[in-house]
Amino acid sequence: MTSDDFAVLRVAGRPVGRYVTRPELPRRLSPRPYLHPVTTLAGTAVTELSPADHTHHLGVGVAVPDVEGHNFWGGRTYVRDRGSTELDNHGSQRHTGFQLRDPDGFVEELRWVAAPGELLRERRTVAATGLTDTAWALDFTFSLTNVTKAPLSVGSPATNGRAGAAYGGFFWRARKEESDPEVFTASAEGEEGVHGRPADWVALAGAGWTLVFAGATEATRRDPWFVRAAEYPGVGSSLAHDARLPVPPGETVVRRVVTVVADGRLGRDAAAALVRKAVSP
Repeated sequence: MTSDDFAVLRVAGRPVGRYVTRPELPRRLSPRPYLHPVTTLAGTAVTELSPADHTHHLGVGVAVPDVEGHNFWGGRTYVRDRGSTELDNHGSQRHTGFQLRDPDGFVEELRWVAAPGELLRERRTVAATGLTDTAWALDFTFSLTNVTKAPLSVGSPATNGRAGAAYGGFFWRARKEESDPEVFTASAEGEEGVHGRPADWVALAGAGWTLVFAGATEATRRDPWFVRAAEYPGVGSSLAHDARLPVPPGETVVRRVVTVVADGRLGRDAAAALVRKAVSP
């Protein structure tokens, strides 16, 4: 690998995440850059890469199952009235270069390419910040610009007819353990109570670790959360929940999610306090 093929995120000199820019992956997995492993400050891994249950889940990144019919999520495509279908429609996110790269973060340019050519241009800004002796924050912003001359739209299995499956956007595949992780927000708990609803933050707490995901812009906070705990542990922010998201030519969609990565199992008050510290201007 060359130095441009990966970046290591550090907090106070301690490595907490490895970012791979040019993974060698089958086309069916919709190849794209990802963060894995991501760890707590004590070294506990809190991501999974290509697990057996969903080989197209790649740590932390941006994945969208339907950009004008092209699959940038990986795996099968949900087709209305047909269900999950194996299609030859996979795109890839191609690393163009780092505009900035420091030990605690980077700014990256990417091209989203499918059969017709380049559809979207992305600028991705990722930063790691220490919060306490046992917690740090991953600040992840992505901006998607339609570089074609035609209107594009972003969809999800939910907008294509599969209820409850509005995944697509920022997505974090967490580590699977013997017991299901605990899921909660400031006012709700459990996968059923949290999934598919907007909330200022949502927490996923496993054996000795907690992830707290927070929308850091008004537009991001409006997006409902996609949450899985029983089938597999994962959290994402839904770009297309009730309807397709239009992206006219030359226009840009921006989302920012800040994730607290903590050792131990946090309660509501501790989770909320760390989110306030991580997202404060």
